[in-house]
Amino acid sequence: QVQLVESGGGLVQAGGSLRLSCAASGRTFSSFAWFRQAPGKDRDFVAGIRWSGGVTYYADSVKGRFTISRDNAKNTVYLQMNSLKPEDTAVYYCAATPAIRSTATMKAVVSYDYWGQGTQVTVSS
Repeated sequence: QVQLVESGGGLVQAGGSLRLSCAASGRTFSSFAWFRQAPGKDRDFVAGIRWSGGVTYYADSVKGRFTISRDNAKNTVYLQMNSLKPEDTAVYYCAATPAIRSTATMKAVVSYDYWGQGTQVTVSS
């Protein structure tokens, strides 16, 4: 059974930090990403990583503040979020695919076959 299990969300004050985790099981994936969705808005790309080689991609809105990484031994992807802002408030979703996504396709929702259940991140001002 394929599973992506997220953890690490919560409530934090502006300027604070959180680390999200996404533990994958059930099959091998080549590309992972984090997306987020605020109420009434589309699901937007936040960060992505290729499992082999560790190439990373970021949305402009989080560059320099968020870092995506992976732990091969634990089959887990992380999203370290620093200098959080109220506009970062959203449900954050982990996504994965066995395909190797390119720069052009890494940021598209339709590029991913598997999704986690989502974890709420709330940043207070």
